Amino acid sequence: MSTTSRLSFLDRYLTGWIFAAMALGVTLGWLVPGVVPFLNRFNVGTTSIPIAVGLIVMMYPPFTKVRYEALHEVFRNRRVLALSLVQNWAIGPVLMFMLAVVFLRGYPEYMAGLIMIGLARCIAMVIVWNELAHGDTQYAAGLVAFNSLFQVFFYSLYAWIFITVLPAKLGLQGAVVNVSIGQIAKSVFIYLGIPFLAGFITRLALVRSKGLDWYNRNFIPRVSPLTLIALLFTIMVMFSLKGEYIVRLPLDVLRIAVPLLIYFVVMFLVSFYMGKKLGADYSQTATLSFTAASNNFELAIAVAVSVFGINSGAAFAAVIGPLVEVPVMIALVNVSFYLQREMFGERTLDLKPVAAASKQ
Repeated sequence: MSTTSRLSFLDRYLTGWIFAAMALGVTLGWLVPGVVPFLNRFNVGTTSIPIAVGLIVMMYPPFTKVRYEALHEVFRNRRVLALSLVQNWAIGPVLMFMLAVVFLRGYPEYMAGLIMIGLARCIAMVIVWNELAHGDTQYAAGLVAFNSLFQVFFYSLYAWIFITVLPAKLGLQGAVVNVSIGQIAKSVFIYLGIPFLAGFITRLALVRSKGLDWYNRNFIPRVSPLTLIALLFTIMVMFSLKGEYIVRLPLDVLRIAVPLLIYFVVMFLVSFYMGKKLGADYSQTATLSFTAASNNFELAIAVAVSVFGINSGAAFAAVIGPLVEVPVMIALVNVSFYLQREMFGERTLDLKPVAAASKQ
């Protein structure tokens, strides 16, 4: 029996399932009047409980696979850490700011929302994209932790510079963004801390009681499908919440989506090239690229809502972020496998790349 035939129905057609989840979400949010009010009943402040639960469950299986005992090795490679720092906190914010000014200078709230996405470095779904692309789980965990700490201490400063100071210097309309370290730390804890602690405690307890061989052969295969199931659930909920706006304002969606598409693709390809030139292997290069290209849309949405309001253009632009990021990142997983063959001379199993994800 071939490897492909052993894949589950969900795994084999994951890309199709993701687009189906998007379509279902938009349809529910647009045509079923009670869906959005029902989902909004589960909001706590600016946090959507269904989305938070979906993200936490989605990231739990990858964190159970991290070899925490070897995590310290990540921080020995200072060149990789330095490259990640440059990608995430110099190139990324500046590129997104430039794209926002070029494409949205006549729409100041959309421009602010787009800039917020660029400033919020990914701490959540990058774990999933990295796993799908067969990246290095230890490096992913280490870089995510590194970005999380940097984000807690510097997001407020970056927001003030890029949304208040620089637009005014260019003669554009700026905005005052007041976001506390506590607000950012809360986002980091919810979307990173909880699944990280759950994965760490699970691995520690079960390896000690059952042994590493049992853990890898029995436990990991059972929890791995949770990532893809929770991903589909989260996508459906996100698209449901903004389904009406997506249908009612298609040109505005497109206006915001174009610079986002450019950003994700450019950041990924530039980071892949830089990782290769640095001498990183494929798994590390893929991890660097997805970490640099992805964004923490949860934080961007939370800040946009708290500063500008739930019905603002900034909040709308922030929400468009994950709607563009999800399909683009799925496509970039396949690009990553292509670059693995072309740049590293390596081959994966003859599978649809995304399909093999949950079997790792």
